[in-house]
Order: sequence, then structure tokens, then C-alpha cells
Amino acid sequence: MNNEKTIEVLNTLIQINNDRIEGYETASDETLEQDLKTLFSKLAQTSIDNNRELTGEVSMLGGVPTDSTKTAGKFFRVWMDVKAALTNNDRKLILNSCEYGEDNAKNTYAEALKNDTEYLTSDQIAMIRLHYAQLMVDHDNVKYLRDATEV
Repeated sequence: MNNEKTIEVLNTLIQINNDRIEGYETASDETLEQDLKTLFSKLAQTSIDNNRELTGEVSMLGGVPTDSTKTAGKFFRVWMDVKAALTNNDRKLILNSCEYGEDNAKNTYAEALKNDTEYLTSDQIAMIRLHYAQLMVDHDNVKYLRDATEV
């Protein structure tokens, strides 16, 4: 097994979770709606829990867990959309932007499960599948709330 490649894969997942944590903590601070504050806190906690496991794996492999985010790319634009939506208190736009961010997170995990399993142990694959399943639940909750919001 190639530890360098394994660490790279795991750090990519840590990075997307860092994006979620930063984005949802910002969104929670900005919104005035208590139910959205609660939702954003729960979504950030999913990624905090994921990162606890992922960073443990990276450290066990002798690597350094990343503390960076992908905010230079598309994810940053999403959180700027969320911030703009929060400023206008547009619930549907907030949730639409959050769903887009959730799509990025689940796609990053799906990509790892599709293309990188040769670099992962069976325990790491099981952990990533469990994280992916939780991200799908989070995504579906955001989508449900968005779709339930009146225009």
C-alpha cells in the first residue's frame, strides 16, 4: 500500500470537511433563524466527527493532517452565495446554496470511493462509506428543507 497516496486521499476528504465546518459555522453566525442555526451546527458537527476519524488515520500513517480548505475554488463561491443570501434573509436561497455545497462534499467522497480504493484499507473504505452515508443524510435534509420552503 502506498502511504503517500493514502494520506493524499484522506487529506482531500479532510479538506472538504474543513470547508463544510468553516462554511456552516459562518452561516450559523450570520443567520437569525434559530432552526437554521441548529441545522448548520449539526451539519458542521458531522464534519468535525468525520475529521476526527480521518486525522487519526493520517497521523497513524505518519502523515500530517491538512488544516486547509478549498476556498480558492468553487466552494468559496458557494459560501459567498450563502452569506449574500443570509444578508437578504432569503431562506430558499440560503438552503439552495447549502445544497450546492453538500453536492460538492458528497461528490468528493464518491470520487474517493470510485477511484481511490486501491490506496485504502478495508477499514478506511468502511469509514469513508459511513461518512458518505451521513453526508447523504445531511444533503437530503438540506434538500428537503429547501424544497419545503415557499417561494
